[in-house]
Amino acid sequence: MASKSSNHSANGGSGRTKVGRYELGRTLGEGSFAKVKFARNPETGENVAIKILDKEKVLMHKMIGQIKREISTMKLIRHPNVIRMYEVMASKTKIYIVLEFVTGGELFDKIASKGRLKEDEARKYFQQLINAVDYCHSRGVFHRDLKPENLLLDANGVLKVSDFGLSALPQQLREDGLLHTTCGTPNYVAPEVINNKGYDGAKADLWSCGVILYVLMAGYLPFEESNLMALYKKIFKADFSCPPWFSTSAKKLIKRILDPSPTTRITIQEVIENEWFKKGYQQPRFVQEDVSLADVDAIFNETGESLIVERREERPAAPVPMNAFELISKSQGLNLSSLFEKQMGLVKRETRFTSKHPASEIISKIEETATPLGFDIKKNNYKLKLQGEKSGRKGHLSVATEIFEVAPSLYMVEVRKAGGDTLEFHKFYKNLSVGLKDIVWRNGEEAKELTQG
Repeated sequence: MASKSSNHSANGGSGRTKVGRYELGRTLGEGSFAKVKFARNPETGENVAIKILDKEKVLMHKMIGQIKREISTMKLIRHPNVIRMYEVMASKTKIYIVLEFVTGGELFDKIASKGRLKEDEARKYFQQLINAVDYCHSRGVFHRDLKPENLLLDANGVLKVSDFGLSALPQQLREDGLLHTTCGTPNYVAPEVINNKGYDGAKADLWSCGVILYVLMAGYLPFEESNLMALYKKIFKADFSCPPWFSTSAKKLIKRILDPSPTTRITIQEVIENEWFKKGYQQPRFVQEDVSLADVDAIFNETGESLIVERREERPAAPVPMNAFELISKSQGLNLSSLFEKQMGLVKRETRFTSKHPASEIISKIEETATPLGFDIKKNNYKLKLQGEKSGRKGHLSVATEIFEVAPSLYMVEVRKAGGDTLEFHKFYKNLSVGLKDIVWRNGEEAKELTQG
C-alpha cells in the first residue's frame, strides 16, 4: 500500500500559531471532541495548556447550553487540587479553554517508576483527590471519568485533578436526574455506569477514587481481565481481594468504597470522617475570589465582535526546538534520567525515543516501517499522523508522531496514541521500534545490554 501524504511536505513552510496572546506549541493529548495543546504567553513567559473544542461538533450534539454551564462552573472552581481554568476564547470554528499547565507529570508515573506507594504516601494523594472531588460535587460538577491520566502533579508534588466537568461534555442528565452515558476507562468505572440504567455522578466518582487508592497501594488494578465481559462480571460482583500488605483499616475502607450497590456504598462525607482517612489530614485552605463569566457568554456570540483569529507566523521548516523547560515538563519532575526510559514494559498512551540521525531520515524510516503494518500516513512538516486500516477493539488505531530538536543533531521523537485501544498501540509500538532500531540513540549501558541480551 502506498502512503498518502498531505500537501505539506517535510520541507514545506512551518510556523507557530498564535491564538489571542498565546503561542501554540506541541499537542499534549487528543480526544474525540477536543485536542489539548501546550501554549505560552510570550509577553509574560507564562505556560498554559489550551483545550481546543470544535464548534461544529458542539452544535451538532446540541451541547451549547451544557458547555456554557460546565465552563461557567469550572471558571468558578478555585481549588488547590483542581486544574485551574483561566479564560475562554473562540474563533469562528473553535472554542479555546485556557487551563493551568502543571509540570510534575502524571501521579501514576510514580508507580510506573518505583512500584506501589507506601500507605502514608498513598493516603496523602487520596486525601487530596477526595478534597477535589468533594469540592466539585458541592458545586454540582461531576467528573465521570476519573482515571490515572487525569491525576497530575505540580512542581511541588501537589495532586491536581484535570478535566473536571469537561471530560464528559457529550453527556446529559435526563429527566430522572441521572446520567445515562457509559464512559470512562472500563477498569475504573462503577458497576451502575456499565449497567446503563442511570447513575448518581457522585457515587460513581467515589467508586473510581476507590480503584485509584487500591492501585496506588497495590501497584496493580483490583479488576483486570483481558476479556471485557469477564472484567464486567468481576466489577458487578466487586470480585477482588486486597494484598496482605494493606492495613486492616485500609482494607475495610476500600471494601466499603468498592461496594457494587450504590445505595449501600459509603458516601464521601463518611470517607472524610473515616479514621484511616483522617490520619495526618489537612483541610485545604484557599480563597474564593470574584470571577468574571463575560468571556463564557461571548464564545457563542454570533456578532463576532469578541471572536479571535488564529494567526500563523511563518518560519522556515524545521523540527520544533524544545527548550529546557518543555524538556523537563516531559520528564517526571526534574529527574531527566527517566525521560528516555525504556517503556516497553508499560502500557502508556505515549512514548518517546531520541535519535542522532537527521530529522528527514527519521521521518522516512517511520514511513517505511509503518506502511507495511497497514497504516495510512499523512505528513505535515515534522509531524506524522498514522491511521490504521483495520478497525480494532475501540475503532481504528490512530498514532501521532512529532520530532523535536533537543540539541544540535539530537532529536526527540514522540509517538502518541491519538485514537483506538492502548494495548493495540503498545503492540504497534513494539513492531515500530524493531524497524527503527538502527536510528534510535542509546547510551553506552543500553547498547551493552542489547549486545549481551
